[in-house]
Amino acid sequence: MAQAAAVAKPPAPPRRRRASATPRRLPYLLIAPAALLMLGFIAYPVLSVFYYSLQNYNPTKPWRNGFAGLDNFTRAFAHDPQFWDTLTFSAKWVVVEVGLQLLFGLALALIVNQTFVGRAVGRALVFSPWAVSGVLTSAIWVLLYNSQTGISRYLADAGLGSYGTSWLSDTSTVFPAAVVADLWRGVPFFAILILADLQSVSKDLYEAAEVDGAGRLKQFWHITLPHLKDAIVLSTLLRAVWEFNNVDLLYTLTGGGPAGETTTLPLYIANTSVDAHNFGYASALTTVAFVILLFCSIVYLRLSKFGGESR
Repeated sequence: MAQAAAVAKPPAPPRRRRASATPRRLPYLLIAPAALLMLGFIAYPVLSVFYYSLQNYNPTKPWRNGFAGLDNFTRAFAHDPQFWDTLTFSAKWVVVEVGLQLLFGLALALIVNQTFVGRAVGRALVFSPWAVSGVLTSAIWVLLYNSQTGISRYLADAGLGSYGTSWLSDTSTVFPAAVVADLWRGVPFFAILILADLQSVSKDLYEAAEVDGAGRLKQFWHITLPHLKDAIVLSTLLRAVWEFNNVDLLYTLTGGGPAGETTTLPLYIANTSVDAHNFGYASALTTVAFVILLFCSIVYLRLSKFGGESR
């Protein structure tokens, strides 16, 4: 009888079943309908604008339609002074509006962040204008600026100004009047975002600063502002893009007047496409506006170091 004992081999490990490909693909299948809708409603119109910017396309003059190359862009930069006027006003509108909205929004956020009686009601009143649509906001301010029933009449009754004054038809007052109307709607946006970020600041930082003898101003400069940096950068960027594309309020308030004093580039594009039916040239102007916004956004994010650590 052989003495060599057979060495028992360990049982082979069970084969792992190959994972089914269906669970891996399931998330993509679930988001596919939404992705297709976004592709259809966003990508296609954007690509169409780029296409028509290289075309002469006017439905009322079909005999002139055809490939234009860069003629539309050449016309905008070299032969259309109204393009430069509207672009200049758009830049002025964005700087003034975003700067004032940020200033007042920050102040309101700091106020409603404090503890006081009726704070919930105060916050609701501060944030309520943001829930009003742009057209309805414009209608409210058109009534307020009405020369017969608006603010100017009550000021005239008090001996301030004269009767029949229309602030929206005077070139010297139309810009401040439009700025005030848009401030009423835009300030709550900054207040909401900044207040949300303020509530995440640890109170221990302020208590430690008080122990070290730092006053309110130093606490604001060295604690509050650095913490709010990303919120301020993001909110100003978003609001700048929205203000640049502002059409509803200015169109309802002034229609771009008087004498084109409040015509922004998007409003000029709307008039060119809807009123003049020159969709090719309007598409070229839209492409230029898109490139300007994209370039300014990238530069702003780089200079502001968005997402980086605050020193």
